[in-house]
Order: sequence, then structure tokens, then C-alpha cells
Amino acid sequence: MSICPATTVLALALLAASGTSLAQSAACSVQSAATVTPVLELYTSEGCSSCPPADKWLSTFKDKAPYASGGAVIQAFHVGYWDHIGWVDRFAAPANTSRQRQIAAWNGQRSIYTPQAVLNGADWRGWWNNQPPTSTATAPAHITLKRLAPDHFEAVVLPRHGAPATWSAYWTITEHGHTSKVKAGENAGAALAHDFVVRQYTPAGDYRTDIDHPQTLTLRSIAATPGHPRQVNLVVFDPKNGRTLQAVSANC
Repeated sequence: MSICPATTVLALALLAASGTSLAQSAACSVQSAATVTPVLELYTSEGCSSCPPADKWLSTFKDKAPYASGGAVIQAFHVGYWDHIGWVDRFAAPANTSRQRQIAAWNGQRSIYTPQAVLNGADWRGWWNNQPPTSTATAPAHITLKRLAPDHFEAVVLPRHGAPATWSAYWTITEHGHTSKVKAGENAGAALAHDFVVRQYTPAGDYRTDIDHPQTLTLRSIAATPGHPRQVNLVVFDPKNGRTLQAVSANC
């Protein structure tokens, strides 16, 4: 009977542990359905007194099927154009405001506002009536997304018949369970809770449609924030009008 030296045993144990870790890190994957996954965007601000009710409405989808398991891409884009009245929203980013302005252009709107809900690229007032975001259209694209490493993701996008001549895409990282105690501005004194907060927004480029050749997209994400469950989202859309072609959301 042969006996492995202690160093060999340790090395084998480390190798096994490493293999397990790598397997777990790559285990997260998702494929899109035959119909378009609804993409809901809420444009909001901690400095806007009308926004907390919309934020609360958005949070109801966190534990509601099928939205909790990737049945929709839900995103809270915080904007900074309310910061001047006394409270700086720490989740706001200029890129979020730029995206909202692009959506306004697609929809023929002369101005932007909060809270604004956008469904599949179109201005949507359904949240006022507590309507759930839905979509029944057949998707002109298919997406497969998988995690390669803890903060490294890859998606394969395959356009289908009915897709426009060109398509665009963007990634987001969203997180749950953030809170803020607002000390100034219209919400002074309020304790605000936020879910689906966009922590990273990364445009992924423009592409010509080729139904015979899929396109591979990659994302190097920000590190996960401890204690805040996150989603990794990819949205494929028509760059002429913002219409969603397909999307996926993974709880990675």
C-alpha cells in the first residue's frame, strides 16, 4: 500500500476545492423563452417626492412569480437631475439620464420626468394602475447567458427571422435591499428602500443581423455587494426605436 506524502494530500485537497469552486462559479446560466421577456425600466430619484410610491411598487416584483425567477428584466435607473435641490442620490449616474433622454427621443417626448416607467422601450403608465409588465410577442432573437467566473459573463445572441437589419444590446447589474436615510430635499426625513437598483449599465454595441451566425458578448461586472442579491441582465433591442427584441435575467 502506497502512502501519499502530506504535501501531496494537501495539494489534492486544494485542487478538489478549486474544482468545486470553479464548477459553482460557472453553474449560473439561463436561456431566453420563445416570447419576448418583458423589460421594465423605472426612472427614479431619492430627491423626488413622487418616486417612493413607484419604488415600492417595483419592489413588489422581487418575490412575485414569474418575475423573481427571471420572468422579466426589472431595473431601477436612478437619475441625478434632482440632486440640485439638496440631496445627492448615491445611485444616480449620468449614463442613466442619457438613456432616459434616448428613450424620450424614441417616444417623441419633449422632456424627461420621474417617476417614469418604460416597458419594452415605450413610455408606460401601467404602474399607476398596478398593472404587471407582460409580453406575448414572439421574440426575433434568442439569448443564452452563462457565468464563466464570479464576475465574468458571456452571452450568445442569435437573431431570428423578423429581426431588424441591425440590433443593439446592453448589460445591467441590479441589486436588491438597499436603503437610504434622506436628510435633505423633497424626501427629507424619509427612510427609503430600493430593489432592482442598477449598479452597472454597460452598452454592448451595435451589430448587423445574421441569422446564421450568433454573436458572442461578454461582461466584466462589478463585484457583488455582500448582503445584496443581484441580477445579471442582458437586453437586446432595436436601435431605431428601442423596442425589446429579447432579454434575459439571471440571479447570479
